[in-house]
Amino acid sequence: MSRRKICVVTGTRAEYGLLQWLMREIQDDPRLHLQIIVTGMHLSPEFGLTYKTIEQDGFTIDEKVEMLLSSDSPVGIATSIGVATIGFANAFHRLKPDIVVVLGDRYEILAAAQAAMVARLPLAHLHGGEKTEGLIDEAIRHSVTKMSHLHFVSTEDYRRRVIQLGEDPSRVYNVGAMGIDQIRRLTLLSKEAFEEAIGFKLGQLNFLVTYHPVTLNEESPAEHLQQLFQALDYFPEGKIIFTKPNSDTDGRVIAQMIDEYVCLNQSRAIAVTSLGQLRYLSAIQHCDIVLGNSSSGLIEVPYFKKPTVNIGIRQQGRLKPGSVIDCNESKEDIIAAIKKALTPAFQESLRTVELPFGDGFAAVKVKDILANIELEGIVMKSFYDLGDY
Repeated sequence: MSRRKICVVTGTRAEYGLLQWLMREIQDDPRLHLQIIVTGMHLSPEFGLTYKTIEQDGFTIDEKVEMLLSSDSPVGIATSIGVATIGFANAFHRLKPDIVVVLGDRYEILAAAQAAMVARLPLAHLHGGEKTEGLIDEAIRHSVTKMSHLHFVSTEDYRRRVIQLGEDPSRVYNVGAMGIDQIRRLTLLSKEAFEEAIGFKLGQLNFLVTYHPVTLNEESPAEHLQQLFQALDYFPEGKIIFTKPNSDTDGRVIAQMIDEYVCLNQSRAIAVTSLGQLRYLSAIQHCDIVLGNSSSGLIEVPYFKKPTVNIGIRQQGRLKPGSVIDCNESKEDIIAAIKKALTPAFQESLRTVELPFGDGFAAVKVKDILANIELEGIVMKSFYDLGDY
């Protein structure tokens, strides 16, 4: 019997980190044949040509779909989506997968989903049902849900939301968050090995900062980022590790400002284009506070019993464990949030924080469903009314 072809699409370093263990599970299952399409930031020298990391990890890339133009403007990104849709259409025609797997809500995933839908390919979507009200990702995520046939969500709340969108409950699976698999499976670097890996010495107080554009905000991110820098300056003893933003609108503005700040603070700050999962999770382990507006601060960081200072509206609407401190973009609010995170009372509360995103076995659960699900007639969907649930 021929093996079922499972085609995994990845466009960013962070997304690949979440997909890696699922890809390994598919690769190791004799019932399945793994196909990999890389696109987006993976193919960009500006973002570190991270497709090479995928190859170094022992995977074979079947297709590279070029899409990134040298622009992070709304026009440039919309054009990139169109270029990518053409590329995915051709890639799917050549590979002829049985199931296409996508994760999340970025614009390259929208392009892949559109091409798969038109090609009548069963589409499996990971991390649907979530909310990020400050981003275009919100609309993209729910659009991909409507184009998908299998849904793998990270909490029961998100499962209910996917069903609310009209999806059949029998095809919506709460498997937990993919990032928790990384925490369970990886052996993280010691403090000394981590310092050597990034060429930077940690101090008594250490911040890990990831700040991305708020894509539905018409304001430039420059003023908000300056507020963050001024808040960090309030803690001159703090060492800072910045991770660079994704290829969203205004991403280059943020990256340039981070580089300028690091240049002026070389004794206490470093910026890294791509830490990769091992170094990123090791950074969480060895830092005292994670700051910024990344979803990892809400999902992975709580499992380390570390505080997250979540800045602004980028993650508005997401489920947030008790280790997350929300604040607005002002210097004063960020300073107050950092101070709260460092108090003995808050540090003590981290010991008992509830962890809602699963047990770290999401990849195995997803792989087994992909291997066993009946595909006959799966692309014919009926809208599931809540009155039937």
